[in-house]
Amino acid sequence: MFCLSEMYCLGIEGTAHTLGVGVVDDGAKILANEIDMYRPPEGGIHPREAANHHAAVVVPTIRRALEAAGLGPLDLDLVAFSSGPGLGPCLRTAATAARSLASTLGVPIVGVNHCIAHIEIGRALTDAEDPVMLYTSGAIPR
Repeated sequence: MFCLSEMYCLGIEGTAHTLGVGVVDDGAKILANEIDMYRPPEGGIHPREAANHHAAVVVPTIRRALEAAGLGPLDLDLVAFSSGPGLGPCLRTAATAARSLASTLGVPIVGVNHCIAHIEIGRALTDAEDPVMLYTSGAIPR
C-alpha cells in the first residue's frame, strides 16, 4: 500500500536582530512563525550581543514553533537555516542550532539565502506566477 504523508520543514532565521523559527509543510503552508527580537539598550545592533541573545532564546523559540504547528520534533523531515547575508555571529548561531537539531533528528539540513527566502515566501503566499519584486536591505546612514 502506498501512503502519502506531508513533509515538514523547520527553519531557523538569525541574520541580525531577530531570531525566528518557522515551520512549513510541503505545500508551503506556514504552520508557525515564532520570533524573539534582540533590542539593544541604545545605539545599533552589536553582532556579538545579538548572537548571544539568539543562543539564549533559540531552544524555547523552537519549542514554541513546534507547539504552534501542532508537531513534535520527530515529525520534522528537514531543517533549514539562514545562510546569509547577515551578521556573522548571528548567522553562526542560527547555523549551529540548525546543525545540532538536524543531526539529533537524523534529517537533512539546507542553507537558505535570506533575501531569496523573502522573495519566495511572497510568491508562495500570493500564488504569483512571474512576479516583479524589489528587495532592499540595510541600515540608513546617519
